[in-house]
Amino acid sequence: MEKNIQPIDPIAFSLGPIQVHWYGVIIGLGIALALWIAMREAERRGLPKDIFADLMLWAIPIAIISARIYYVIFQWDYYAQYPGEIFKIWNGGIAIHGALIGAVATTYFFTKSRNVSFWKLADIAAPSIILGQAIGRWGNFMNQEAHGREVTRAFLENLHLPEFIINQMYINGTYYHPTFLYESIWNLLGFILLMSLRRVNLGRGEIFLSYIIWYSIGRFFVEGMRTDSLMLTDTLRIAQTISIALIALAIGLWIYRRVKGYSKVRYLEN
Repeated sequence: MEKNIQPIDPIAFSLGPIQVHWYGVIIGLGIALALWIAMREAERRGLPKDIFADLMLWAIPIAIISARIYYVIFQWDYYAQYPGEIFKIWNGGIAIHGALIGAVATTYFFTKSRNVSFWKLADIAAPSIILGQAIGRWGNFMNQEAHGREVTRAFLENLHLPEFIINQMYINGTYYHPTFLYESIWNLLGFILLMSLRRVNLGRGEIFLSYIIWYSIGRFFVEGMRTDSLMLTDTLRIAQTISIALIALAIGLWIYRRVKGYSKVRYLEN
């Protein structure tokens, strides 16, 4: 039966010589939905409706560039030998932590130029970011990447997964952990949590910090199951190290902002 399993075509459609991949389509849909949700909430919170559209014009390209730079830095042994490959982003090789660093930095300077609170904008954006990440992981599914270690078909069937997911996890004669799915579900739960925290009316910045903590916890455990991790040493995974650092930083900022009174302004009151 396994011999007849064919992977899903990663190409969604072609426009003449241009091939449009499902990965790009799914990422684009995730960004579009995330942007729509953020724009609606920004208007409700008294900000210009198009403020996130303006931000995305800068944040998306900078996030892509920073995601590539991040990846190249931690694969420098390879790219030092083949520098011409650095710019071939279509061959793969971007990192979500690099994208987040670029996006957050861009947002910080953007809010300064618009005289808007960074933390206010970050709180509004947090549920959209994690929802976009939940959707984006399905792009990895279409490419049969970001998977975990070898498993049996029986293991996947015991998870009560749909047949199309089980079959797509059959790669070069072997079944693998659908770690893309684990992270996607974790992020979707995070989206629900962050939307609920809006009603709790946390202090300014605390929804965004909750996002950092929630996402980093999930990423730490899922990363430990993956086979394609960027490594800091032979045993230390970069994404897990960054996740621990982000959790500590977010908790520290949470406490610091509470002690200093920076969180007195509540989400629903600003």
